[in-house]
Amino acid sequence: MRIRDALESDAEALATVTGRPEDVARNMIHDRSVRVAVEGGDDSDDAERDDAERDDGEAAVLGFVAFDVRGDTVHVTDFDGSGSTIERLFEEPRRFARREEMGVEVVVPNDEAISEVIEASGFDAAGRGPRFEGRRTTRYRIEYEELNGRRDE
Repeated sequence: MRIRDALESDAEALATVTGRPEDVARNMIHDRSVRVAVEGGDDSDDAERDDAERDDGEAAVLGFVAFDVRGDTVHVTDFDGSGSTIERLFEEPRRFARREEMGVEVVVPNDEAISEVIEASGFDAAGRGPRFEGRRTTRYRIEYEELNGRRDE
């Protein structure tokens, strides 16, 4: 798996994953920092990379993370993927926050599986978040001081 900046050509794949219109996904790519995980990459040999290519020659998107900065915090605004893919993608906003000496925050619907992935990514529950589409949410946060002591892979 390889992590890269999202391209406008990724909008269709992100729209499919998020269930949003393609123009909304395209706007997200333009308005936020968006990283995508694609098949293949540094840990694969050439044969595996070739197998990972879709018919159109582009690597399939396995997941994504979108984030932006408000105040002194990096906010993860959207993400999707399997547990290990999300953990790997969350290294990106953490790395950015460490470089800029900021904390990182994400608000997610209350869901045990999602909570486990978020906590495995180094976040601690920091209280209730706002209701989203009628669902309760939890706010997770990593303070800059905690980021500074952690090492990304």
